[in-house]
Amino acid sequence: MYCINNTYTNAYFNLASEEYLLKNFSEDIFMLWQNEPSIIVGKYQSVLAEINLDFAEKNGLKIVRRFSGGGTVFHDSGNLNLTFIENNKNVNFDRFTQRIIDLLSKLGVHAESDARRAININGLKISGSAQCVHKDRVMFHATLLFSSDLSSLITSLEADPAQAENTDDGRIYVKSVKSPVTNLQKHLDKPIDISFFKKYIMTYFLSENTGNKTYQFTKKDVVSIKQLEEEKYATKDWNYSGNYSPLNSPRGTFARKQ
Repeated sequence: MYCINNTYTNAYFNLASEEYLLKNFSEDIFMLWQNEPSIIVGKYQSVLAEINLDFAEKNGLKIVRRFSGGGTVFHDSGNLNLTFIENNKNVNFDRFTQRIIDLLSKLGVHAESDARRAININGLKISGSAQCVHKDRVMFHATLLFSSDLSSLITSLEADPAQAENTDDGRIYVKSVKSPVTNLQKHLDKPIDISFFKKYIMTYFLSENTGNKTYQFTKKDVVSIKQLEEEKYATKDWNYSGNYSPLNSPRGTFARKQ
């Protein structure tokens, strides 16, 4: 398994990198990453029904639609994102959730998953997840609240009801399920900072199997990811309406080059 410590914090780039890795690699992948403050919308959701647009605009939050389903989430530097991609025709997505729970247990944290594969501590949510399938490859990604700004998280996801009424366009949208949240940092026996926690996560998954190794984006990877970012993930048409056609892209399709 390739283990990638992705140091980019641009949400457009990072969501594009997930799709790029899913569609252009054959190796199993684990990627750890963070975003600058932003709001990530599920593939089948309405921006108007999910997001406090006034708050997002005033605070310069990027709004980005991801490749997978699920609900809308708030990202900032206190939130970690864990992405797993593998070749699997009969995947059990609960297995990915369990891997994160096992990771936390090594730190003395007792966490449990629920029917939606959220991870909770004492009934408070610290992690939400989503998944998708592309041909014979699957992607599972999860948030992990460590020291996030929970006030901004709650406010950013409070859509104006009058604003939400404008979603009556004939489409069927998936609605987010709201849950009370907490930060993992508050539930640790010994205080650690997020930098230490990131190193711990990378070391944990690198040592999970003897064949695991680190991977860094090559220059050609970055060029291809930025092309997809420009053509899809940084566009208003995709992020607000979910419309994207690679055939209409001025620069064509993207591909891994080695």
